[in-house]
Amino acid sequence: MGIFGKIFTWWDGATIGTMLWSARKGEHVGTDAQGNKYYRSKQKEAGKERRWVIYDGANDASRVPAEWHGWLHGSGEDVPESFLPAPRIWEADYTPNATGTAHAYRPQGALERGGKRAAAVGDYEAWSPES
Repeated sequence: MGIFGKIFTWWDGATIGTMLWSARKGEHVGTDAQGNKYYRSKQKEAGKERRWVIYDGANDASRVPAEWHGWLHGSGEDVPESFLPAPRIWEADYTPNATGTAHAYRPQGALERGGKRAAAVGDYEAWSPES
C-alpha cells in the first residue's frame, strides 16, 4: 500500500496518525487470535479509561471476538486473556461478515438468484382488477 495509503486511508488498518497516537498515549494490552491489537489510555480522561482496537487488516467490527467486545465497552476491568476459559470443541472459528459480497446468503426467490421460488401451499395470489 505504501506510505500514502497509510496516511490517507482508514478502511484497511490504522492510519499513521492513529499508530503514532497509540504509541504515544496508549498501552498495548493484548492481541486476539486474528491479530487485532487492543489498547487502553495510559492516563484516564475525565475519570474514564479509553479503549480501542487496531485491526490487522480490514476495519470490520464483526472481527472483534465477544470477550474483547465486552472489554472495549467497559464490561470488565481485566484483560480478557487473563480469565478466559479454554475453547470448547463445539465452538466455531470466526467467519467474516459476507453481507454485500458474492458469498452472502441469498435465499431462493432472491433477485440475485433469478427471482423465482417454488410455489407454497396456499400461496399468495395477487389481486387484479379483471377478476
